[in-house]
Amino acid sequence: MNEPIAAIATAPGRGGIGVVRVSGRALEPLAGAVLRRSLAPRHASYGSFFADDGSVIDRGIAIFYPAPHSYTGEDVLELQGHGGPVVLQLLLRRVLDAGASIGVRLAEPGEFTQRAFLNDKLDLAQAEAVADLIDASTEQAARSAARSLSGEFSDSVHALVEGLIALRTLVEATLDFPEEEIDFLEASDARGRLATLRSSLDELLARARRGALLREGLNVVLLGEPNVGKSSLLNALSGAEVAIVTEVPGTTRDRIAQAIQIEGVPLNIVDTAGLRDTEDVVERLGIARTWQEAGRADVVVHLLDVRDGDAAGAAAIENELEGILARRVPIVRVHNKIDLVGAQPRVERATSSRGELNRDGGTRGERAPHGAKQGAASLPGRSMEASIWLSAKTGEGIALLRTLLLELAGWQSDGESTFMARERHLVALRAAREHLEAASMRADAGDLQLDLFAEELRLAQERLNEITGEFGADDLLGVIFSRFCIGK
Repeated sequence: MNEPIAAIATAPGRGGIGVVRVSGRALEPLAGAVLRRSLAPRHASYGSFFADDGSVIDRGIAIFYPAPHSYTGEDVLELQGHGGPVVLQLLLRRVLDAGASIGVRLAEPGEFTQRAFLNDKLDLAQAEAVADLIDASTEQAARSAARSLSGEFSDSVHALVEGLIALRTLVEATLDFPEEEIDFLEASDARGRLATLRSSLDELLARARRGALLREGLNVVLLGEPNVGKSSLLNALSGAEVAIVTEVPGTTRDRIAQAIQIEGVPLNIVDTAGLRDTEDVVERLGIARTWQEAGRADVVVHLLDVRDGDAAGAAAIENELEGILARRVPIVRVHNKIDLVGAQPRVERATSSRGELNRDGGTRGERAPHGAKQGAASLPGRSMEASIWLSAKTGEGIALLRTLLLELAGWQSDGESTFMARERHLVALRAAREHLEAASMRADAGDLQLDLFAEELRLAQERLNEITGEFGADDLLGVIFSRFCIGK
């Protein structure tokens, strides 16, 4: 890990500017061979980049960042020239040849950022935010990744860890002096402190869920019987003729996926084959894929024809979903074609909600099944989040559906800052919450279980430290940084 590394830091292809980056120690011989001029620290110097035989490879700007005031915490040399792939490869090859005496080698994916992490320039959450900022597919995602990179997510985690450390210190001190006849939990307000920490952790987890949604997108699967308007709804949500729409049943025989954005949140909308009994072999394969897509959904949109008074087919579909959606994925019932009956678009939300959607498909609370609202088909089985009446053909009610999908995802467009988060962050936060819940149970048992109370606090702290990398396995670091692009 001590040898210097070099790579092209700009994206492959042609561009106006290309950058070759070098990081390591004692880069002066390399700079002297390639530039043949001295560089003042952190000052741009324009001139030629020379080949071994003295010919000019390119002309551009060189900047030298001495350690520790650089991106990696090591000496960093950046050569900024023209962005043609051939000239950049020539410049990179020259850097590797000129730096052979000091051991310069080609960088691995993410190795520059990994060195920044190892040299305490970034914590692990910030390092991951670098990749998320590069890969951001929406403006909102880019802004959230920038917040994580600035340390907003890490600061929130550190605040929780500091609170746990303070509480653990009091507990450990009490365990060291068992002869003191005091009620520790009452005297130190340990239960109150723990309740505050649990509340802060719940808030952080909710914000992290929204950040994970921005990064991964919400998978929305449209399903229903043939000719209820699934393809029309996909086109309406996409704002383009993505799917073929005809009156012939069974037109859609395979999944059609389209990525869209709502309020800067990426959604992956999947149109599927109509669900019915059929002897057509190809159509049956499409129906089988429909059920597979439903099993991977974050939200299932079940379309019904508002004119159809017979709910037998819809009931059969939801009975099948009951077994497939073991993760309690929300179902939205969309009553389509209101333009044919003169109805108005509307949404009927459940009076008892299960709470916001988790990224793992779970929810923050369960609710008991209830009867359908007036006007909705009375279908047995799982409880629903909402029913909506709209027309995919005319566009009436589409805005209501867009808003509803965001609400089911737990999204809030109220100006609250959101940072980027990953699935491993959510796993660590949920695990920490479970340990704090266990600690609360130990606290209810009184001072007789203080040692177990302390242990649950310690385990919660360890899980939180995994997020920022203060506690983590080397193999985890290898997996994380291997997914970066080369040159970053």
